[in-house]
Amino acid sequence: MPEELQLRIHGDATLPTLIYPPGLHGDWTIIGGFRHALAGRVRFVEFTYPRTLEWSLEDYAAVIEAALEKNGIATGWLLGESYGSQIVWPLIARGKFRVQGVVLAGGFVKHPLHGAIRLMEVLIGSIPLAVMVWVMFSYAKIARYRYRHSPQTLATIDEFVARRTELDRRAAQHRLHLIAESDPRQTAASTQLPVYCLTGWLDPIVSWPLVRGWLKKNCPALRAYKVIGRADHNVLGTASKTSAEQILEWISK
Repeated sequence: MPEELQLRIHGDATLPTLIYPPGLHGDWTIIGGFRHALAGRVRFVEFTYPRTLEWSLEDYAAVIEAALEKNGIATGWLLGESYGSQIVWPLIARGKFRVQGVVLAGGFVKHPLHGAIRLMEVLIGSIPLAVMVWVMFSYAKIARYRYRHSPQTLATIDEFVARRTELDRRAAQHRLHLIAESDPRQTAASTQLPVYCLTGWLDPIVSWPLVRGWLKKNCPALRAYKVIGRADHNVLGTASKTSAEQILEWISK
């Protein structure tokens, strides 16, 4: 294993605890603006995943449970961002960590576009390293404009790009495979925990109308589904303040 799960805790233990499993990129490098917007109001727990090619979603959940226990964190809210939502469901199903509530940010239950995920898995697996470097260089230029109002996120763009290695690409491909195989619909349909959802209106990665439709029909625990008009799939990054305020309102209930 080239890495281990990394964990960071921001905020006092007396505050409500919000636990953030990140999306497909697998780290905390583009969450700075959101973290800053929450400062002093929650204890924010964030992870960077190892670049494993072997773990199952159950393994992710078990290791996160162990890391939380090691740090004396026994209860809290789960904030699953995109791929991170697929770790939230086994955390709930295992029942070992006392979950107070769930927020999905660009998240889903079973991905509504299964064929698209399979295609992404194949495409990411076939991208030459030179092409990936060019894509990351282009992304860095776009990201500096995209996050121009978030100095906390801008400060970590170079770190984000530096982490995109060949092994990181293979790990992302493996995570896409896990998404394609995942079907936590029974857990979502049977949970009694409060479930809230937050997404950006412009989301080509997860079709939020399909996700919202399924949840409204099949998840009695769904409390609210909020769509932010000027945000995209990375809603926590492109609408950091709005997302933070909305999630804090839900937690306070």
